[in-house]
Amino acid sequence: MARLILFNKPFNVLTQFSGEGETLARYLKLPGIYPAGRLDKDSEGLLLLTDDGRLQARIADPRFKLSKTYLVQVEGEPDEDALERLRRGIVLNDGPTRPARVARIEPPALWPRNPPVRYRKSVPDCWLSLTITEGRNRQVRRMTAAIGFPTLRLVRWQIGEWTLAGLAPGEWRDASAPPGKPKPRRRP
Repeated sequence: MARLILFNKPFNVLTQFSGEGETLARYLKLPGIYPAGRLDKDSEGLLLLTDDGRLQARIADPRFKLSKTYLVQVEGEPDEDALERLRRGIVLNDGPTRPARVARIEPPALWPRNPPVRYRKSVPDCWLSLTITEGRNRQVRRMTAAIGFPTLRLVRWQIGEWTLAGLAPGEWRDASAPPGKPKPRRRP
C-alpha cells in the first residue's frame, strides 16, 4: 500500500530534504517519501508526500487536473471585474491559465505567520479563496499580480480531496492509515 503523508509546511521551509536553510528533514523523519509537487519557500500549507512514484506523478502532473485550493491574502480589494478575469483564465508570460474558481472570503482563522505579513495603514488588503487545476511555478502569485493585486500571504489549503484541516504548521498526518482519525504528529 502506498504511503501518503499530509504535511503543513511552515513559511520559509524548502520543499526538499537537503540543502541550504530549513528543509523538510527538520520535520519529517520518514525514509523513502518524497514531495508530490512543490510549494515555494515563501508559501505555507498543505504538502503531500508519498513513497509511490505513480501516485506522486498523478498528484503533481497538471494533465490530471487535480484541484488545488489556496487562501490568498492580497494587497488591495479586487472588485468583481478583477475576479472575473481570474475565472475566465488570464494570460501569463508562459501562456494562458485555465479558468480558476475564486471568491472573496472573510479573513480565515489561521496561525500567525513568522515573520508577520507587512501591514500598511494606507493600503487595504483582503482574502480570496482561489482554486486552480494546474501548478505552474509561482502561478497564484503571478495571477493575482496580473490583475493588479499582489499576494501578501499564500496558504495552500486543499489538494484534491485532502485538506489541511486539523494540522498546525510543522505537523503531519499519515493519510494512508486505516479509517479513523489519525492524530497529527509534530516533529521530534
